[in-house]
Amino acid sequence: MIEFKNVEKTYDTGTKALKGVSMRIDDGEFVFLVGPSGSGKSTIIKLISGELHPTAGFVEVNGYHLEKIKKSAIPHMRRTVGVVFQDFRLIENKTVYENVAFAMRVIGARNREIRKRVPYVLELVGLESKARRHPSELSGGEQQRVAIARAIVNNPSMIIADEPTGNLDPARSFEIMLLLEEINNLGTTVLVVTHEKELVERFTKRVVAIDEGRVVSDGMDGYYQYEEQ
Repeated sequence: MIEFKNVEKTYDTGTKALKGVSMRIDDGEFVFLVGPSGSGKSTIIKLISGELHPTAGFVEVNGYHLEKIKKSAIPHMRRTVGVVFQDFRLIENKTVYENVAFAMRVIGARNREIRKRVPYVLELVGLESKARRHPSELSGGEQQRVAIARAIVNNPSMIIADEPTGNLDPARSFEIMLLLEEINNLGTTVLVVTHEKELVERFTKRVVAIDEGRVVSDGMDGYYQYEEQ
């Protein structure tokens, strides 16, 4: 669960990135966060991940109050959130299996757990036959599937996908969105940050639109409301 209450964020440069943002995303929801470049989307993601602290207001992520969280608690909070990036961020000299397993090793998972969990997750994302391949041997869509597998392997309660289809063609983009929808159907909360209007319109989901640091619309037809602003 994510909750923002009257959140403001002013950078040291004096830039006011967020100006009183309030929103709530409940467990099990699938939400698109949309808005033009510079609207505040990236700042919201950095606040959710604990990379930034709000200048004012209240931010809660999966029971953690991020406006006053201790540094020692941030790694524990981050284990509840899986993040998928536009540029994949895979380790080139590791195989698909090793890339996914690495995320489990980082948190101290046992080899027995890894051997059980990684094949299951690779099957879920449709890459069980590519476990021994390296990222350079995969298509862009396959690399993004590896990134998604890595994000969900530790069973987080929430996935944040930051422009996950930015480097993919329309057909692969649609496939990735279907995969995220399937993960959501299994019970994981999904927040997708995107500027791809056509993709958002193909899925009947809640859309939160941000512009100039404020929420300008929020609802099932949020993109259309946003366009009318």
